[in-house]
Amino acid sequence: MKIVVIGGTGLVGSQVVRNLEAHGHEAVAAAPQTGVNTLTGEGLDEVLEGAQVVIDLSNSPSFAEEDVTNFFRTSTTNLLEAEKKAGVQHHVILSIVGADGIDSGYMRAKVVQEDLVKASGSGWSIVRSTQFFEFLAAIADTATVDGVVHIAPVRFQPIASADVARFVGRTAAGTPLGATMEIAGPDAFGFDEIVRKHLASKDDPREVRADPSATYFGAELKDAELVPAGEAQLGEVSYDQWRAAQA
Repeated sequence: MKIVVIGGTGLVGSQVVRNLEAHGHEAVAAAPQTGVNTLTGEGLDEVLEGAQVVIDLSNSPSFAEEDVTNFFRTSTTNLLEAEKKAGVQHHVILSIVGADGIDSGYMRAKVVQEDLVKASGSGWSIVRSTQFFEFLAAIADTATVDGVVHIAPVRFQPIASADVARFVGRTAAGTPLGATMEIAGPDAFGFDEIVRKHLASKDDPREVRADPSATYFGAELKDAELVPAGEAQLGEVSYDQWRAAQA
């Protein structure tokens, strides 16, 4: 199949493209640097010509609520309209576990994106993922105040981006789910516990403090919001395996 990967040059997208090509598909990485802009519509008709599937891995450059909502609403609307003209049969998006429960502007914008896809009338699949191992350092950085990392002591089940790419690619190559599936890493941790472990593995001396009032994407957390709500597909790569590969 011809599968167009919006955001195909990013962390997950580049791996999705490689995996699909390895399985004999024509995978096209589409991004502003390749001449495809979902906000303006530039390049969409051309890149979607002959495509059967679109995977949308795009993300907003700004996380301010108005900006990110406008991004996902405009980008998704443009994509779905262009796909209808091109005869695309399957639209796949990557979303976030807990998006409809966390009181955050970014999460609300992701739900707007999901709702547009569900209402499109076309074949669709939504893959909701937990946070990636690759962003643990950035989480620690944004949570640091006066040299101390403040993390909510809630359950957390991060996943390797390589596993995310495999699940997304498999979903795209299959029959549209018309439903949402959740994916997560093989192991659950305390959020503060895994951040502490990650910083220690990098010889980072910062103290990690369990802080129930610490926010995530601007929202205070309840215990079960960052782990799958029900049955989930679990990745193969453990944190220790991932960290060993990074080292």
